[in-house]
Amino acid sequence: MQNKQTTVMCRAAHNYVTIAQQACNEVTGFTKLYSDLERYINVNGRSKSMLINYGRQLAHLALHYHQLPTTLDAEQVLDYLHLVKSRGTASATFFKFTVYGMRTVCRLRGLPYQQFCLPAIEGSNKLPSVLNESEVKQLMQVCILLKHRLLLSFCYGCGLRCGEVRNLRVGDVDLERRMVHIRQGKGGKDRILPLGELLCHGVKTYLDTSRPKFFLFEGNTEAALSQRGAQWVMRQAVKKSGILKEYVSLHTLRHSYATHLLEQGVNILTIKELLGHAHIDTTMIYLHLARPMAMLAFSPLDTLYDVRGKRGVV
Repeated sequence: MQNKQTTVMCRAAHNYVTIAQQACNEVTGFTKLYSDLERYINVNGRSKSMLINYGRQLAHLALHYHQLPTTLDAEQVLDYLHLVKSRGTASATFFKFTVYGMRTVCRLRGLPYQQFCLPAIEGSNKLPSVLNESEVKQLMQVCILLKHRLLLSFCYGCGLRCGEVRNLRVGDVDLERRMVHIRQGKGGKDRILPLGELLCHGVKTYLDTSRPKFFLFEGNTEAALSQRGAQWVMRQAVKKSGILKEYVSLHTLRHSYATHLLEQGVNILTIKELLGHAHIDTTMIYLHLARPMAMLAFSPLDTLYDVRGKRGVV
């Protein structure tokens, strides 16, 4: 019975058609549009995830009307965006990628955005979660496997993104120079980051005991650990540590890295380079997250009445 179920599941997976493939099959001209989008994203050095996200939403739009998105009129596009928006906050990302995807194909076809009345999308004002130092220590302590503890340590100790830590190769870590080479990070950029003493010691022990062949963190095979696997490690550590903050993920460790460096006096421009940000505006968010320096933190009420170090006024 189990073998029969496995066969059915494998057959279903083999016959699975993505929404983009479905649009290519059913909407005339979508194959060419998708191919042009892929070329544009590749030539401009954008990520594969951009192609997947934009292509998926454009495919949904094309299948909704059974027309190419670029052949729709403004009312059709607005009606569709209204439909997506009305589904609630769960569709915020869906809505955003639909608009961005339309903007991109407009560039490809030389069409003005105004033709489709595409709205401006404001950035979220919500600040990301940041762990304090005690919480970071709790995460490390609950990891039984050195591999898992080291994975989280790289994300916090070097401020790495999930994809960057997963794609680390054994040869990217230079223990003698205490440096790690991050290859083709976001935006296709390389950068060199310092490794602390604890990370160097942990890597040496890990290499001696686990002996990974190609990638520093491998899955069940010799391939790189999957994104799902890496996030599972983080979820289990958060669960065991009892941390109750919302939306804690591997990227939270990157936010914590930048915030803690800023609190310890590292220049914001240096943090920008360490994180691999293209623009300083992206890094400036950590000014809102960082705790004021202890030596400068005081109540302005005290200076108002000149009672610092004296008895309070209430």
